[in-house]
Amino acid sequence: AVWLVESGGASVQAGGALKLSCKMHRTTYNNNCIAWYRQTPGKEREAVAAIYPAAPRTVYSGSAKGRFTVSILNANNSVYLQINSLQPAGTAIYYCGAAKQRFCYSGGWKKAGLFQSWGQGTQVTVSS
Repeated sequence: AVWLVESGGASVQAGGALKLSCKMHRTTYNNNCIAWYRQTPGKEREAVAAIYPAAPRTVYSGSAKGRFTVSILNANNSVYLQINSLQPAGTAIYYCGAAKQRFCYSGGWKKAGLFQSWGQGTQVTVSS
């Protein structure tokens, strides 16, 4: 089974921080490139960061470096996204997705169409 479930989204003030969680089936966790994306109404999903948990090395989009941090917890089959210094532009639905593991190293993780499965998303709202 391939399932991913995001949680941790909330409404926060600008300057605040959140830690989002993506829990998944063990097989998904061990065998896939897991990426975080975000999406605002009317726009395409934007890649934020990705990691292959079995051989952890995180990659970040240019806009994500510095404020986003990905971590994992093997015991929970979970990938986390720490977001610091949130700004209103960060308001979006945040998704995690699973793709073939090689996409974590080839740059394919930045292409939403290559992902086989997605979670339902978690809403982050940042007010000024």
